[in-house]
Amino acid sequence: MFIQTESTPNPATLKFLPGQTVLEMGTADFPSADTAGKSPLANRIFAVDGVTGVFLGNDFVTVTKADAMDWDHIKPAILGAVMEHFQSGQPALEGDGAGNGGHAEHTGEDGAIVNQIKELLDTRVRPAVAQDGGDITFHGFERGVVYLHMQGACAGCPSSTLTLKMGIENLLRHYIPEVVEVRPVAA
Repeated sequence: MFIQTESTPNPATLKFLPGQTVLEMGTADFPSADTAGKSPLANRIFAVDGVTGVFLGNDFVTVTKADAMDWDHIKPAILGAVMEHFQSGQPALEGDGAGNGGHAEHTGEDGAIVNQIKELLDTRVRPAVAQDGGDITFHGFERGVVYLHMQGACAGCPSSTLTLKMGIENLLRHYIPEVVEVRPVAA
């Protein structure tokens, strides 16, 4: 098994490509070791000293390290954990075996606008962000403000604010006049 790695715009995050499907659909975000309970893969990776976050996508695993750690020191152990997991035959996630679609539900009068926002995120934003090892999902819409949740490499990335404001906000405002601003939310 050959696992490729790619850097991301976030220097604390590295993208691991095992060359096979990680999650059949959706994504799974584990911002800390105590949230990884249902994922044998995330638990193996969190066992490596210095790992602070794991994000699972369709064909990649994004790992975030502590600032004090150096990639040269922990990358071999993470590669070993990923390889060990795929050789074990265990699923990446126990239970239904798939992550979630990511978007929060929205009920209320702005349903049509929210559906447009989610459609634009799914078709224009999320595929590009996945290439960088992360995900951005809809969290809410209130009085013209779109609230988005940033995961994986996007969470804590130095360029995420610029991406959010200059890229995503401009895109949504262009297609949906009711959108005034885009803001990130914490998990």
